[in-house]
Amino acid sequence: MLAAPINPSDINMIQGNYGLLPQLPAVGGNEGVGQVVAVGSGVTGVKPGDWVIPANPGLGTWRTEAVFGEEELITVPSDIPLQSAATLGVNPCTAYRMLVDFERLRPGDSIIQNASNSGVGQAVIQIAAARGLRTINVLRDRPDLQKLTDRLKNLGANHVVTEEELRKPEMKSFFKDVPQPRLALNCVGGKSSTELLRHLAPGGTMVTYGGMAKQPVIASVSQLIFKDLKLRGFWLSQWKKDHSPVFPSITSESALPRRWPKYWSFSFSISPSNEYSGLISCRTDWFDLLAVQGTLKSLLQHSSSISDWETKIPHGLKARSKKIFFNSHNCLNYC
Repeated sequence: MLAAPINPSDINMIQGNYGLLPQLPAVGGNEGVGQVVAVGSGVTGVKPGDWVIPANPGLGTWRTEAVFGEEELITVPSDIPLQSAATLGVNPCTAYRMLVDFERLRPGDSIIQNASNSGVGQAVIQIAAARGLRTINVLRDRPDLQKLTDRLKNLGANHVVTEEELRKPEMKSFFKDVPQPRLALNCVGGKSSTELLRHLAPGGTMVTYGGMAKQPVIASVSQLIFKDLKLRGFWLSQWKKDHSPVFPSITSESALPRRWPKYWSFSFSISPSNEYSGLISCRTDWFDLLAVQGTLKSLLQHSSSISDWETKIPHGLKARSKKIFFNSHNCLNYC
């Protein structure tokens, strides 16, 4: 393994309260990138030197080395930044699917999301901007709010507001100039999700994909009856199960459609700066245009040896705007 991030779902899996639990003893980590050092005589899909990422969650990426079947891996280009390759498999794909699966959004439409500085949140901002969608991004108030606001706007965010501002009556004036959002993306729950619902356009949908506040989502009867709001959930692991068990390789050149399964297609482009440019599109129909082929900037990152796991795992739960990366030095197991 070359690098692996800490995600909240990794912690939830260790705690035993995630939707997918491995058999114990197990190795932590659901995302990461490794380099193939050797292959068996019957292996045709990968070769020594290839960079690979997990095809499915639960593979266990917080380790130095492992033996896997080729069907468990997806090859990715080795000429992209290491930490970008390590985070291709979850956040961009989650963001993309939520933007296209629940509402038919057109250029100029608005969406609203909380936890906007999370990995998914930053991917949502960039993908939405590429599709001509306007984003209303909600953050918790903090000392470095202006710095974070500037960063999100540099990624393509149209509007950044705090949780406190969202509750103020002045938001009515805000929505005279900005279309009410038809889609809300909730990663927090509790009061934050209640505010997202309050500002949704009639007939709109709120998709919940996380629960950082560990509080329930509460919707009033009037919102469901008179505004006809819809509450949905999204879990990428289930989406993969429902659509295809087969994963092709990602390359920096266009692949012929006949190489891809019906339910999957991948787009990849390398930016001139090579800063980061890639996205698992996870399209349900490869006849569609391979949209969102632009560049995605990676998260602010902090790299650490896996031997520092005792301090870095708790920090990973708090640092929503950062990714904590393990470099390959020591193996980490939990049992």
